[in-house]
Amino acid sequence: MTVASFFDSMDYAPSTEDDSAARAWLASHDARFGHFIDGAFTKPAEGFDTLEPATGNPLAQVSQGVTADVDAAFKAARRAQKGWAALPGHERALKLYALARIIQRNSRLIAVVEALDNGKSIRETRDIDIPLAARHFYHHAGWAQLQDSQFAGYDPVGVVGQVIPWNFPFLMLAWKLAPALALGNAVVLKPAEATPLTALLFAELAQAAGLPAGVLNIVTGDGETGALIAAHEGADKVAFTGSTEVGRRIREATAGQGKSLTLELGGKSPFIVCEDADIDAAVEGVVDAIWFNQGQVCCAGSRLLVQEGVSDVFHARLAERMKTLRIGGSLDKTIDLSAVIDGAQRDRIAGMVDRAVAAGATLVQSGDVPTTGSFYPPTLLRDVPATCEAATEEIFGPVAVSMTFRTPEEAVQLANHTRYGLAASIWSENINLALDLAAKVQAGIVWVNCTNVMDAGVGFGGVKESGFGREGGREGCYDYLKPRAFAKVSERKAASPMAAKGFSLDPVDRTAKFYIGGKQARPDGGNARAVVGAKGAVLGEVGEGNRKDIRNAVEAARGAKSWGGKTQHNRAQVLYYMGENLSARAEEFAERISAQTGAKTDKARAEVAASVSRLFSYGAWADKVEGTVHMPPMKGLALAVPEPIGVAGVICPEESPLLGFVSAVAPLIATGNRVVAVASEAHPLSATDFYQVLETSDLPGGVLNIVTGSTETLGRELAKHNDVDVLWAFTTPALSAEIERLSVGNLKRVFTDHGRAWDWTSPEAEGEHFIRQATQVKNIWVPYGE
Repeated sequence: MTVASFFDSMDYAPSTEDDSAARAWLASHDARFGHFIDGAFTKPAEGFDTLEPATGNPLAQVSQGVTADVDAAFKAARRAQKGWAALPGHERALKLYALARIIQRNSRLIAVVEALDNGKSIRETRDIDIPLAARHFYHHAGWAQLQDSQFAGYDPVGVVGQVIPWNFPFLMLAWKLAPALALGNAVVLKPAEATPLTALLFAELAQAAGLPAGVLNIVTGDGETGALIAAHEGADKVAFTGSTEVGRRIREATAGQGKSLTLELGGKSPFIVCEDADIDAAVEGVVDAIWFNQGQVCCAGSRLLVQEGVSDVFHARLAERMKTLRIGGSLDKTIDLSAVIDGAQRDRIAGMVDRAVAAGATLVQSGDVPTTGSFYPPTLLRDVPATCEAATEEIFGPVAVSMTFRTPEEAVQLANHTRYGLAASIWSENINLALDLAAKVQAGIVWVNCTNVMDAGVGFGGVKESGFGREGGREGCYDYLKPRAFAKVSERKAASPMAAKGFSLDPVDRTAKFYIGGKQARPDGGNARAVVGAKGAVLGEVGEGNRKDIRNAVEAARGAKSWGGKTQHNRAQVLYYMGENLSARAEEFAERISAQTGAKTDKARAEVAASVSRLFSYGAWADKVEGTVHMPPMKGLALAVPEPIGVAGVICPEESPLLGFVSAVAPLIATGNRVVAVASEAHPLSATDFYQVLETSDLPGGVLNIVTGSTETLGRELAKHNDVDVLWAFTTPALSAEIERLSVGNLKRVFTDHGRAWDWTSPEAEGEHFIRQATQVKNIWVPYGE
């Protein structure tokens, strides 16, 4: 064969990466590893083999983490964390800078170990994963340097348990470690069972870079080890990336423990191709969206939605492009796809494809698959029914499913027809259309005319059952910090209901009703409860809410979706009207507070005045909640847009019956959410009186709905309701824990004081912390130029 013959066939000759340094590193440990705890490796213990997916050969044996190992790791982290956090930000910045530099100096070794252990192409580990990992440490070194000025009033959360997946082992390690360490936390990290080697290599490098002992601890093992870390009482925060099902189990395991929680879970991301798109560019986008890393990417563009007018030409060009994709061993620098993680994953992928074909999908496959190792060819399923398993569930393999749409509105409906909401990709030469679709698609990340673009300075994370929290950028830093003002608040005292000293029937029925959909509503069950004042007198009655009342209130809130689309100025005006109308009735509300709580007149008047001020504050915030223009290292921008979360349930605090109610609902309304509020159980009349303020303040029906009754009963119903997107609970520790457990149905966000009685009169009880809890950031990537 001559050089000229290659120009005729355009075939690639194999170009294999040298793995001798990686094999030598394994040999230096006798291919057996213990855990890395308190700055040193433990003696290897009973464990399991980690295999090379491309060949099935064993690489090394790692130890199975048990309770004693996890306990030792958390003890080491707790000892180290206080001193690490006490260092000046500059000192921590120097350590993170050193970690970034040592990654760069050893980048080829890390890339080869990653390719061997994970099975992905050496080109991907060398050119994408490892450089981006170094970038995370560089970026967060900057946040360590600026922490005192940029995060004043915030402290590190403490000790963080982190559990990472097998699809991006080293990048996910950097993704999670960099912000945690930068901001003064200590970490216990568990790499995936199948891909632990680069984490252990990093531990060795971190030791060489001078990271203090105990600040980083790595415990290897299977899912049982991960469960021990997530539930450990020594963890102040848990950060998890993995499947939605495991995310649910972690939410349940951590319920009531007062832990901060970040979940980055599965996805079924739409890839929308409009009829005016650059078809060739979109085809290349599909290659990056679904065949990058063998499709083992949580944000993979696995659902192709193609406008009917260009469907035939798009799919024809895509089928031709598929024929050029090369499949081979992970160390071959000329291949496009390598092995999936293991045989079980390959069989799962094949089973889902077979069932889709049986349901009527058309199968398109290409590529010669090696006979050894865990390989699956690049696959396209055309004309997949919208309800088919392959169209709704995450395949996590090199399989794209395709369907068509007629109008942009139909594209949005199809895109949002999923329980996931991690990412989306939109292809159109009409930037107006693309940005309009980007605003309507329910996803945490939207790429316009690009896909799978990521950077340490741009937040990453999902909505709906793709999890909550953000990683990367300023927004990701807040998930590793806690407000100092709420750190030492005492536990809320249980309300002791007063015994009634008699009941006199009023000749005119003054039972306070619910407020649902902008109207007063009677309770479904027809039951009422007496409201007893501080002196034992019966002040009136309120309705006893039940499951159906919550259902009706949530339906009303869901129907008021247009509130989120109102201008910020419009929402600000309504909040100002509410403050103005409350002020006009200040004396009446003060008397009601005194009667319910026994507060002296001056104190009751002060609570009303503070409530008016708080409404004005959130009126002021309403048109000042602004996004950020990120400038990542690309020719383009990333627009960080704060969006309302949706329907919010609120369990109002027992203390400060008016101010607590206003402080909880106003930030949600200001940011475009719709609210179902459960009034203070002991002192509900301040909330039921408030709907008379709403009726004169131009608030559209359904934006704020008020239900009274048992906080425990109604709180549980809100937590279980899958049309509630976020739940704020200021209640007892027991009910807070129950609400967190019950929230797993749709993995709704929960914001709770864990039974700690916050001072609602303090300046810290309003402002940016509450605004962040009321919004979720959507990052829209927009490249520009030719």
